[in-house]
Amino acid sequence: MLPPTDRLLIDRSTIDATHEHLLGASTEYVDLINEARENLGGFFDEDVAPVNQIGFRREVDLVFADPDLAVNVTALIYVCSSLDVIADHPGFIVDELLGRQLAIMIADGEPQATLAAATFHFMDIMYDTPEQAAGHDDTVAGVAAGFQTRLPGWAWQAASSPFDDE
Repeated sequence: MLPPTDRLLIDRSTIDATHEHLLGASTEYVDLINEARENLGGFFDEDVAPVNQIGFRREVDLVFADPDLAVNVTALIYVCSSLDVIADHPGFIVDELLGRQLAIMIADGEPQATLAAATFHFMDIMYDTPEQAAGHDDTVAGVAAGFQTRLPGWAWQAASSPFDDE
């Protein structure tokens, strides 16, 4: 039998609070997304358009407009951000897994999901909060990577596919 733990209940008020938190923290997320885009653009020799708070907040609203997506994103945010392991290293696999899955879920399907997973690891290296629970930085990186992937600004997003039948 598992030991008793505090129960995490995801209900409408939890989902609404998470939605409001993301909207309220838009400056932090937009700054991280733009820093990552600048760095990644340099690696790929591409000018990547920065995102703004209006675009970020619009995408947050779209994620939370889908009830099934909203409940799962909320659950991942709560579980990952509260996760802590003594000395962190033995448990770092689970917070990485949760943060990556959060990015994938927000990104909204393939091929964006794979890009979000890769971007998560890049952002996780950029964002470190040693004074917080071990999962906090993975949560922020997961949210930022997921929304970075959803938001326009990369040339490949604006160009038509070479596989389009025209």
